[in-house]
Amino acid sequence: MLRIGKNRLSLLLAALTLGLTYNLSFRDDDPYKSKRERMVRLQIEARGVFDKSVLIAMRIVPRHKFVPKNRIDDAYDDGPVPIGYGQTISQPFIVGYMTEAIQPKKTHKVLEIGTGSGYQAAILAEIVDSVFTIEIISELHNSSNETLQKLGYKNILTQNADGYYGWEKHAPFDAIVVTAASEFIPPPLIKQLKDGGRMIIPVGSPFLVQSLVLVEKKGEKISTKNLMHVRFVPFVRGE
Repeated sequence: MLRIGKNRLSLLLAALTLGLTYNLSFRDDDPYKSKRERMVRLQIEARGVFDKSVLIAMRIVPRHKFVPKNRIDDAYDDGPVPIGYGQTISQPFIVGYMTEAIQPKKTHKVLEIGTGSGYQAAILAEIVDSVFTIEIISELHNSSNETLQKLGYKNILTQNADGYYGWEKHAPFDAIVVTAASEFIPPPLIKQLKDGGRMIIPVGSPFLVQSLVLVEKKGEKISTKNLMHVRFVPFVRGE
């Protein structure tokens, strides 16, 4: 018989109310649950992220599963965490902010560029119908794929490729999330964005302060809006 704890039951009911896919493989006795709740309350809600589906997803997904074992104690800190190969898992607030910015819906198909450890993909997968995520570093592609499978995600499809070109086979996408800084918005990604769709992408020079840009597509019209200054790892390209 499946037993569900009181707090977990509350999250399950809230998730079902919003039509979210609550992952029942997560354990009730998760020792990091209180840290995750504190992270959401103090780092994300307090800074103005209010989308209920985003907050529930970030309360559900075990962020400590997506960092290296020697950095688990840092998983819920207010900052990015190195994951190897010159890459990081983004600050929790940035993950929540970017997810809210694309206005995710349960029917959406979302493309992510830069899987990294898989955390952003897992957050999206708790909210939307399907997630397609691309990682160019093969070691990270393999490890994130393994993590996502162990956690039971069935609605995430991964690919080891150059994200610049997007994933034309599955386009168009309701939203695109880019988690590495590009000096310009890749034209293939704009092309693969659905009419009415939203893309969020850090734009600017590598290793300098960049602008987090919201791109909206309405027919032939493409509009952009600078949301905040950020500092992301560079957008890695293929040979």
